[in-house]
Amino acid sequence: MSKPILLTVDDDPSVSRAVARDLRRRYAEQYRVVRADSGPQALETLQEIRLRGDRVAVLLADYRMPEMNGIEFLERAMDLFPRARRALLTAYADTDAAIEAINVVDVDHYLLKPWEPPEEKLYPVVDSMLETWAAAGDPEIESTRIIGHRWSAQAHEVRDFLARSGMPYHWYTVEDEEGRKLLEAAGAGEADVPVLLTAGGDVLLNPSLSEVADKIGLSTTPAEDFYDLIIVGGGPAGLGAAVYGASEGLRTVLVEGRVTGGQAGQSSRIENYLGFPEGVSGGQLTDRARRQASRLGAELLTARRVVGLETHGPKRIVELDDGRRVAAHAVLLATGVSYRRLRADGADDMVGKGVFYGSAATEAQACADQHVVIIGGANSAGQAAMFFSRQAARVTLAVRGPDLERSMSHYLIQQIRGNDRIEVRTCTEVSSVHGDGHLQKIVLRDNVSGTTQDVDCGHLFVFIGAAPMTDWLPQELERDEAGFLLTGTDLLNAGKRPAGWAPTRDPFPLETSIPGVFVAGDVRSTSVKRVASAVGEGAMAVSLVHQYLARP
Repeated sequence: MSKPILLTVDDDPSVSRAVARDLRRRYAEQYRVVRADSGPQALETLQEIRLRGDRVAVLLADYRMPEMNGIEFLERAMDLFPRARRALLTAYADTDAAIEAINVVDVDHYLLKPWEPPEEKLYPVVDSMLETWAAAGDPEIESTRIIGHRWSAQAHEVRDFLARSGMPYHWYTVEDEEGRKLLEAAGAGEADVPVLLTAGGDVLLNPSLSEVADKIGLSTTPAEDFYDLIIVGGGPAGLGAAVYGASEGLRTVLVEGRVTGGQAGQSSRIENYLGFPEGVSGGQLTDRARRQASRLGAELLTARRVVGLETHGPKRIVELDDGRRVAAHAVLLATGVSYRRLRADGADDMVGKGVFYGSAATEAQACADQHVVIIGGANSAGQAAMFFSRQAARVTLAVRGPDLERSMSHYLIQQIRGNDRIEVRTCTEVSSVHGDGHLQKIVLRDNVSGTTQDVDCGHLFVFIGAAPMTDWLPQELERDEAGFLLTGTDLLNAGKRPAGWAPTRDPFPLETSIPGVFVAGDVRSTSVKRVASAVGEGAMAVSLVHQYLARP
């Protein structure tokens, strides 16, 4: 395994040489120091490093550089090496910019120039970043390779799964010479793509997500047949419950149909979550919660769907998509919601071929210098608009309502209005989607005037509505008119308990019409659609499970 890299970028040759010299003096035995003279050059270097499968531990960027300043560089570098720790080199007069970088770009530290003596002002900061990077782990990018068609829904699904699982990978298209060589070496052809190659030499042809999860070391099979608590869904509510359930001694298993994080895990930046004044990406928050739950003893199953729920006396039984049945004293439903399908002619044919539901950060590089259209008016759409504006030439945010204020946070509205790359079009919907093998054009309709406009576009990201993921649940679970699950006092009709309710008590808060089955997060009727409230409900549900176990 090659040495991890410390990369420094500064347009002043003397400063660049000095910082590289000081870094080599202390870290050369365990790390390789690479320097660049500009932001664009450093990005090219990072791309080459990524292709070689090497790792980057720390990025040090000067703030004042022509073409691309340090903040802009670190923003772009995050897409290539999201686990690398980041620091800004700045003069005393630019400390306000450094603080802005910490708030906007997830910069870990800023260093004032000059940093003499380095033993006091440089090395302690770098030591801290290296310790954080090493603790988080950073497997070699070479560990997994994917070969597929550029516009393939199946290939996009596999890439998105790996990315959201925090697993580095290389992506090759069958149109590239290297991709064709890898296919030949694997004994596969274009009809077999997507093809996944592991570092151990295993070859998966058009694999399912559960097959991918097994090969990259994620758990897909429960270790036991009976638990205290089964959590269905790995978004913020489910992860919150897993952390508190495991920490309080409950034998806890969480089952997630795709990858933990839910819709929140796709958010490029969450800025209104308590304890993160500079904001945090959904991926980072999810990764921390996942590691925390595992460390405390929760069992996490990935790429395994729950397809049924039954009650047998005091046992609550869930059926997995592989036919396995697992029982528990209590079940927590934290399945969240899914984005509603875009009702536009041709949209279904273009899913994964330019039309994406959710943020799809794996497409960020492909959006460079392109026109990106985002549909939706809530926070998730606004966060996506800000994220893609970093690289896209232009972003159009199409909102069905008359304004953003109805469903988007004020701080996000202000950021969007201050971004000259983002155009907001209100009272607008997509009427049709067109392309030959992949998205090339959409037709936008103004709902006030009734006029339409053809818009050239290769990437359309959809964030419309919220459909509860409750179709698989038994009918005796009471729902509201929209399909969200009713809980607690909402189940009482003129003071009467739900039909078939056996206990001599009223339903606990967050408890459904089936005793011992609880709900947390967005799938619950009248819930607040925010990450913090979902995490809080997950924690509260565990407390209620304890009450239920004491008094079924």
